Amino acid sequence: MDWLEALILGLLQGLTEFLPVSSSGHLELGKALFGIHSAESMTFTIVVHAATVLSIIVVFRKDIAKLIKSFFSFKDNEDNRYTLKILVSAVPVVILGLLYADQLEQLFTGNVLFVGLMLLITAGLLAATYFAKDGIRKITFLDAIIIGIAQAVAVLPGISRSGATISTALLLGNKKDEAARFSFLMVIIPVLGAVAKDIYDKYISSSAEVALNSTDEHIGAFTLAVGFIASFISGVLACSLMLKIVKSSKLIYFAIYCLLIALIAIGYSLFF
Repeated sequence: MDWLEALILGLLQGLTEFLPVSSSGHLELGKALFGIHSAESMTFTIVVHAATVLSIIVVFRKDIAKLIKSFFSFKDNEDNRYTLKILVSAVPVVILGLLYADQLEQLFTGNVLFVGLMLLITAGLLAATYFAKDGIRKITFLDAIIIGIAQAVAVLPGISRSGATISTALLLGNKKDEAARFSFLMVIIPVLGAVAKDIYDKYISSSAEVALNSTDEHIGAFTLAVGFIASFISGVLACSLMLKIVKSSKLIYFAIYCLLIALIAIGYSLFF
């Protein structure tokens, strides 16, 4: 992987993590296009996902600071209940990751056809919000669990995490700004968990010696830095933009985009 590929993939990660078009799906398509194997890009994946988390923290720094301050007050208030809802929403994806980690990894092998089919599902979810009535209520604990299940399903490459969670929240009747805010805050826990797992698998586990001797190490510090910065900056911009997009009910345009990319991916896999 050279610096230009890192720049493009970093931009893809940052933009598509928050825009409802599937970051994992676009990264798989990008890797397939550049001929980059998953085994060669673990360090890069760790770096761009860390940049993703940092971009969320920057955009929602006031909300996060408020929730942390309230948490250490040890009182039963709205902020602490909101934090608990975020924790509850992470349960499905944590369970899925613990029980089926190896099986899920097999899906990230540059299978363009599979990504295309999953993008069709993303397009369908986004299109469904076009017909949903404007919600008026806040997210409940039951909503948090259902949205968490949507997040768990979105580990499949091609199903947008933000698209699945925001669409689910809107279809449940939640307010637009609440749906977007919860969707972005709830991703911090699973992404941090995924980064921690990748670091453990690569540098701490018994297979670390094998991993350190892999072809992944040819990705230099400059290349990783380019990917990190590109992912962080594009992530901040995309996260801020997505908050405005949800409020203006323009998800249908992303449904059209996902449909087009899905058809291109499916066509490419069948004829090339």
